[in-house]
Amino acid sequence: MGWKEDGRIAEAEDGAANGDSNGSAVYDPTKFDEDGKPRRKGNVMTTSAHVITAVIGSGVLSLAWSIAQMGWIAGPSVLLLFGAITYYTSCLLADCYRSPDPVTGKRNYTYMETVQANLGPKQVWACGLVQYSNLLGTSIGYTITGAQSARAITKSNCFHSNPDSPCLRSNNGYMISFGIVQLVLSQIPNFGELWWLSYLAAAMSLIYSTTGLGLSIGKIAEGGYSHGSISGTSIGDPSLAGYNTRAQKTWNVFNALGDIAFAYSFSMILIEIQDTLRAPPAENKSMKRATLIAILTSTGFYMSVGCAGYAAFGNASQGNLLTGFGFYNPYWLVDFANACVVVHLIGGYQVYTQPLYAFIEEWVSSKFPKSNFINKEHYVKLPFGEPLPINHFRLVWRSIYVVMTTIVSMLLPFFNDILGLIGACGFWPLTVYFPVEMYIHQTRLPRWSQKWILLQSLSVVTFVISLAAAIGSVASIVSDVQGYKPFSNNA
Repeated sequence: MGWKEDGRIAEAEDGAANGDSNGSAVYDPTKFDEDGKPRRKGNVMTTSAHVITAVIGSGVLSLAWSIAQMGWIAGPSVLLLFGAITYYTSCLLADCYRSPDPVTGKRNYTYMETVQANLGPKQVWACGLVQYSNLLGTSIGYTITGAQSARAITKSNCFHSNPDSPCLRSNNGYMISFGIVQLVLSQIPNFGELWWLSYLAAAMSLIYSTTGLGLSIGKIAEGGYSHGSISGTSIGDPSLAGYNTRAQKTWNVFNALGDIAFAYSFSMILIEIQDTLRAPPAENKSMKRATLIAILTSTGFYMSVGCAGYAAFGNASQGNLLTGFGFYNPYWLVDFANACVVVHLIGGYQVYTQPLYAFIEEWVSSKFPKSNFINKEHYVKLPFGEPLPINHFRLVWRSIYVVMTTIVSMLLPFFNDILGLIGACGFWPLTVYFPVEMYIHQTRLPRWSQKWILLQSLSVVTFVISLAAAIGSVASIVSDVQGYKPFSNNA
């Protein structure tokens, strides 16, 4: 008797966990964890790479624009505040991976299972709706950003080879190409098998962030440019479209809050990332260390890139920092940075969508346990490595998902607006509300105690901020949609 794996969950054959009638024990702790799944191999460094891949994504490119909406004092302060809140609530969430004890309790494999174990079924549906809608939105946001970065490369090369050409380029072809790559990568069945992609994507994020920082510093050194102001963009400034009224200024400030929230959004996949960690040491301790490394790294880059970008372009900062350098020399360096963005977002797309894939597949499998179409694995031999498991349902549904997100991205290619809306809708419930409520439940924190009041106050304040950010993002989308023609040749 032995263990078998269906491509998603390894389970013991009947009687295997406790030994068969002949007394042959089959549980091998060197190959399997106590829950019957293949032994987890993740460590602090691999987990940090996963988190950095999830955190330092397309959000970093909008930070100069976000700071420009609020100015030199409020902009960096809000950035630091969001980083501190994210780290603190992530530590609360990491303690909820096992229940009821954070070290010896039963594992919760997903964010929703964690909510189920701590808050009960009534809040699970609300959590699932928010979490997986947010993952869906992130897929769309990454497709838009990847296409914009790829388009920026060809526009820059076109301009430098033929300065008289208008160099019009549509996002559509690049979005389709991005989707084709995701069609292939999405057939990787196991989130833990993507460690190499996370390492690559994390390296790319550091490279393009550093490049954007260097280009910004170089532009600052040139002199003769506006280096921003205390209050940010000015109301009635005729040189800046969209800032002619107080209402438009307000919407853009709110939208900037959503962009910053999006830049720190990874809590919805924290549990899934934590489930890749080996033990000992305890998973919550490793996750906290990994989160600290990732948040410090990302915040350092966010502050550097955002502030340097704002100092370089002032109140005229572009929504996507690197596309703002499209016609600057050395343009090959800008092209290289944009290529790194594309590679990073290819990996980031998978980090965010694999939990959604797993949720749907496990749910459908539980509904139709006898269906070969849904549950049977077919193995394809590869010229190198182990055979690739192919599942018919996984092949069909994941392909439909990638095609759908690609089409929606082509319909609404509004970088800042979409990122702001995703960040606004996901930050409060997933990063603050559920971690706070689960921590209160797990620790049995007395109602109206000092810590209980502080945690609830944090939840209320972040809810108000998220609501304002959502309103601003929707207002910006409504404004941008007017006069926009889907699938057009957008310059």
